[in-house]
Amino acid sequence: MCGIVGYIGKSQAAPILLDGLSKLEYRGYDSAGIAVRNGEEEPVVVKAKGRLKILSEKTNEGNAVLGSCGIGHTRWATHGEPSENNAHPHCSDDMNVVGVHNGIIENYQELKDKLIRHGYTFYSQTDTEVAIKLIDYYYKKYQVGPIDAIAKTMVRVRGSYALAVMFKDYPGEIYAARKDSPMVIGVADGNTYMGSDVPAILKYTKDIYYIGNLEMARLSAGEVTFFNLDGDEVQKEVTEIKWDADAAEKGGFEHFMIKEIHEQPKVVKDTINSVVKENDGKLELDLSATGITEEDLSEVENIVITACGSAYHVGVVAQYVIEDWTRIPVRVEVASEFRYRKPILSEKTLVVIISQSGETADSLAALREAKARGCKTLGIVNVVGSSIAREADYVFQTLAGPEIAVATTKAYSTQLIAIYAFAIALGKAKGMLDEEKVKELLTEMRTLPDKISKLIDEKDRIQWFSSKFSNAKDVFYIGRGIDYAICLEGSLKLKEVSYIHSEAYAAGELKHGTISLIEDGTLVVGVLTQSALFEKTISNMVEVKSRGAYLCGVTSYGNYSIEDTADFTIFIPKTDEHFATSLAVIPLQLIGYYISVSKGLDVDKPRNLAKSVTVE
Repeated sequence: MCGIVGYIGKSQAAPILLDGLSKLEYRGYDSAGIAVRNGEEEPVVVKAKGRLKILSEKTNEGNAVLGSCGIGHTRWATHGEPSENNAHPHCSDDMNVVGVHNGIIENYQELKDKLIRHGYTFYSQTDTEVAIKLIDYYYKKYQVGPIDAIAKTMVRVRGSYALAVMFKDYPGEIYAARKDSPMVIGVADGNTYMGSDVPAILKYTKDIYYIGNLEMARLSAGEVTFFNLDGDEVQKEVTEIKWDADAAEKGGFEHFMIKEIHEQPKVVKDTINSVVKENDGKLELDLSATGITEEDLSEVENIVITACGSAYHVGVVAQYVIEDWTRIPVRVEVASEFRYRKPILSEKTLVVIISQSGETADSLAALREAKARGCKTLGIVNVVGSSIAREADYVFQTLAGPEIAVATTKAYSTQLIAIYAFAIALGKAKGMLDEEKVKELLTEMRTLPDKISKLIDEKDRIQWFSSKFSNAKDVFYIGRGIDYAICLEGSLKLKEVSYIHSEAYAAGELKHGTISLIEDGTLVVGVLTQSALFEKTISNMVEVKSRGAYLCGVTSYGNYSIEDTADFTIFIPKTDEHFATSLAVIPLQLIGYYISVSKGLDVDKPRNLAKSVTVE
């Protein structure tokens, strides 16, 4: 979950590396470092514990480190505490090999013992130092070139990794390799750029190469060559990124999170328009870009959805929506558990994998497990060319653009649209939704962006409310049905960015133990968008209020009777109740954001978290 950058070309490398790392700091911010070569001179390595600005100050914003070839790293600690010593880059004992790494080397202790027996010493607690010194060991033992030395290392290590390496004997080159951890490479105007994610190099080029799994690359100024594990050259096609480079900047907002909340109407509209087409005044759902056909859908007998974090919460919403519209059984699985419980799957099972980055390690492993068991797979991803996008049988590309804040907002909202569209298509293919109902649903779905905009316009009122609870110790979110799924995401948003303990419960479960935690002044947020469950949830809110809770209600316009119970009410525009998540989640995102702001926390980079979880 670390961030890697690399550059070789006509300009000074250090400022470019620091700029790239600033775009990747959401991937890790325990420590950072760069290594830069100036011709055949020994690399200059500079590292710093803490945020990237410390490294920037230490290098005078890169201007004190000369050279046009370099690599950089921003760290999220896995092996070894955050410290300057454990920060990357890491070096072999004689500086023959210098490298950075994203991922986890699972058998690092075994390899470390082997290297110690061969005279290597270690200065850090990291698995990365082991990987770099193993490359050095093979390079010297077999008297081979960098590609062969890296290939031998890849065969020997177990785990996930993206590596960027410089060799003393090859001053004009950088070498890269990956297994299950992301890496992109771009070439423009005699310069070559490398990064863990597109935003790191988007400022310099929109033409991107994705290095494949178990592949390597040799970077020189303005050139890149790819190799497979046997050392044979591999041809790659360039992918043009459609994102505007400005999309990865704050654009005048105080934080990326609030900027991305404001971007939701646009990205939701873009994602809807990518699949809902108007033909002679008639709305049609077109999933042809995903590769899935109506015939494919008609053969599906059951669905398993697997994901992590907020994407899992999208899956919980999907379970309610798909089952209601299609009457097909749906099971939602936490991706990190999927492989280990020996799932019961058949060839008629469609496995849906939801991931913003398309590189989430557990989700990618779940996809591979599903394919190994003969299932068809649908990936819902935001990053074109990502591992899940490349490996899934069908791919629904969401159009959220780059999402920088660690706490997802706009990617979550576009994933919901993907689920709605998929569920409608499936219902139609199964004969459960007729043409008139499909038209009605598509028409209503197209109203969501404007309704989201209206909710965001009411943020000042939510900010006032949120500031009252900056010192809260516990917050509970309760709801039933789809409202419970909304509560899961609202609770996660709050705990992620405010560090307040918060839990989501199916409202009817409160009396089975949890209600004992309610004290005077405890904030309880009730979500009530499902009309058939409204009165039941009101009863649960009355139960906690009688025990001293302060109640916030989130419900649709027209349900004004809630004001007899709730202390503070947020009304959302009316919509088809299957789409309610898209609206009700907006005030919950804002509550999390404004409580964090009122506490003076770093909203975009919450402690201990990283954006893209590429390790198990």
